[in-house]
Amino acid sequence: MGNVPEVLEIKGIVEESETVRTFIFDWDFRSEIVPGQFVMVWNFSDEKPMSVSLIDHKRSEIGISIRRVGEFTSAVHELGEGDLLGVRGPYGRGFELMGRNLILVGGGIGMAPLAALADEAVARGMNVDALVAARTADELLFTERLENAGVNIHTCTDDGTCGFQGFAHERLSEMDVKYDMAAVCGPEPMMFHVKAVLDERGIPAQFSLERYMKCAVGICGQCCVDGTGWRVCAEGPVFWDHELRGVSEFGRYRRDAAGRRISW
Repeated sequence: MGNVPEVLEIKGIVEESETVRTFIFDWDFRSEIVPGQFVMVWNFSDEKPMSVSLIDHKRSEIGISIRRVGEFTSAVHELGEGDLLGVRGPYGRGFELMGRNLILVGGGIGMAPLAALADEAVARGMNVDALVAARTADELLFTERLENAGVNIHTCTDDGTCGFQGFAHERLSEMDVKYDMAAVCGPEPMMFHVKAVLDERGIPAQFSLERYMKCAVGICGQCCVDGTGWRVCAEGPVFWDHELRGVSEFGRYRRDAAGRRISW
């Protein structure tokens, strides 16, 4: 697998919620792939970056979880098992694991790369907690899968329909957090506030950023961030906490396809 899309058959589909489906593909692992990396998904008319949510070396499979939010993702959701999609990659820098005690903090579809990371951390014998956040109980993702893997789950929802009522950083502030590291993915305002809590506790953390990507190979510059000029597709999408101190737009704004600033 490389920079030219390889057409793959959809092997299976998992209904994660009303708006999220995981698409399973056979994968030969000719290229190393680690949690936090992404692939470009091509439906033969458009192409979008998607996080890898499942990496299964035993079954030679990967999974890509896609939330239905627009024309492209709605078209992919119409596909069934046996249909075809183009996939190229993997791309970017993934998560690194260290220590024995890990906490994952994920909001919405941000749990996708963290689910793959949880599998790897458990396989390494790490103790893993996951703070899974969403707007409502119906939108909490991967909780059963993570529990079955041995992860300790803490949930919080905006409307209080499951677990703590409130935001992820508020739930995290109430927890007795003693971890060797944290991995965070979700809406950037959520990550901004979670980072403040983790900084205060002195817990090293990695964050997965989302920016508008076109080429995924670091050529077009569409996903460059202010303050450092780093390309999220190449130097990221995963960054350490100390690296984000130089990204002046983190938690403040992103850019659309035309390069215009959009406040979070």
